[in-house]
Amino acid sequence: MAPDEVKGAKSVVAPINYDTKATLSGSSSLSSLAANERHSRVKNIDWRVCTFACVTFFALQLDRGNIVQALSDNMLDDLGMNTNNYNTGQTIFYLTFLFAELPSQLISKKLGPDRWIPIQMFSWSLIAACQAFLKSKGGYYACRALLGLFEGGFIPDTILFLSFWYKSRELPIRLSYFWVSYQGTAIVGAFLAFGFLHIRRDDGTGGWRYLFAYEGLITGIIAIVAAFWMPPSPTQTKGRFRGKNGWFNEHEEKIMVNRVLRDDPSKGGMHNRQAVTPKMLWHAICDYDMWPIYLIGLVWMIPNSPATNYITLQLKSLEFSTFQTNLLTIPAYVLFIINLLFWTWVSERFNQRFTLGIVSEVWCLVLLIALETLPSGTSPWALWAINALLIGAPYVHAIIVAMTSRNAGSVRTRTVASALYNMMVQASNIISNNIYREEDKPYYRTGNKVLIALTALSIVLFFLAKYYYIWRNKQKAAEWDVMSSEQREEYLAANQDKGNKRLDFRFIY
Repeated sequence: MAPDEVKGAKSVVAPINYDTKATLSGSSSLSSLAANERHSRVKNIDWRVCTFACVTFFALQLDRGNIVQALSDNMLDDLGMNTNNYNTGQTIFYLTFLFAELPSQLISKKLGPDRWIPIQMFSWSLIAACQAFLKSKGGYYACRALLGLFEGGFIPDTILFLSFWYKSRELPIRLSYFWVSYQGTAIVGAFLAFGFLHIRRDDGTGGWRYLFAYEGLITGIIAIVAAFWMPPSPTQTKGRFRGKNGWFNEHEEKIMVNRVLRDDPSKGGMHNRQAVTPKMLWHAICDYDMWPIYLIGLVWMIPNSPATNYITLQLKSLEFSTFQTNLLTIPAYVLFIINLLFWTWVSERFNQRFTLGIVSEVWCLVLLIALETLPSGTSPWALWAINALLIGAPYVHAIIVAMTSRNAGSVRTRTVASALYNMMVQASNIISNNIYREEDKPYYRTGNKVLIALTALSIVLFFLAKYYYIWRNKQKAAEWDVMSSEQREEYLAANQDKGNKRLDFRFIY
């Protein structure tokens, strides 16, 4: 929330009674208008805010993911590298990405995501373009380190930005759109690579170098647009690109603020230029109720990550051409998008989250067992089909990220928890990038055994996390339900800033 929104929250939103639905202060017509125009207002936000957030994620994935297309153009051979060197570079990238997560989130909370995100984007676009001039393994390592440093924190920064605009039940499907753009980038990137990799100098060199240069330029342009397009909050939309009158009039701004604060009053606890203090940071890190989600983040994405990272190398080793390889990745990404949207909808429709995580891991387990048991000499098309299904497995990342935001219970915890969860995800990427080894290719038998074991562990963690939150809710309810109305009012007045530790707070799972 903007500073004026936080200061004026009491004048806009009536004191919250957690036993009944809060009402708008002021005329009943305002409440009626909010109900009648809610759909059109949300659509307006979707078009102006969510769509552009997806464009910025497109830019992120374009520059961190085009290494996969570059591999199909013999980049490793050109730089005198092998698969293990590639793994090392990716490990360096994810390490710097991981360690930049929390500092970036804290900077974003101080400056505002609308200021910090464009700075991040322009910085990494320069580094991404500089990869066109790589000459050695050392240069590759340096570029991957700098790229991770500037890209780290972008995802939780953007999630924090989106949380200013959407109610908790609206956020998961918007985050699914966010990750649709992630794999949509892979599809668009495959076609862009098809064109850029055809660009050659007279001596036959070029290809992947032009890929890095032009895609870095694309991101730089998006970063410049972002600097002028992203507004600080629903009440601060006036700007050169956004119009001198902004996107909403004063009446509509009240509706935008009310709909978010009524859904989650904790969002009015800090404004969007207010830094998280060291004490707040430590308090958020020590929130043990968030730890099960962090632990899941460390493991659940590992089972199909190697398939995603190595599909072009595997297809090349199975004697598909460079251009066949890039085009054959597209069906997997289309399946990914379909599964992402479908299972996110199922999550909100049936109020299930960890159960769908189990579905995702069982899907991966079956396919990994198939990869491990197929005999050597199996048709390349069969291996491609299994890997495509593995990449397209149900992707519950948007569901878990939204659950992290909702279970945080306060702005300070939400800010830190989003970063910590994403740090765990980046740590899982470091692990997954070192499972398939040079000496194990092309079938990666040893690596697949490790993935099967980790998938089984992930299934167990999803079960345990679900029943932990069920137990915590029962524990809270046992104390809350025996209180009288007067006792509840006194308790709420004395414990407004306790976030998810309040007895009336219920975790979702």
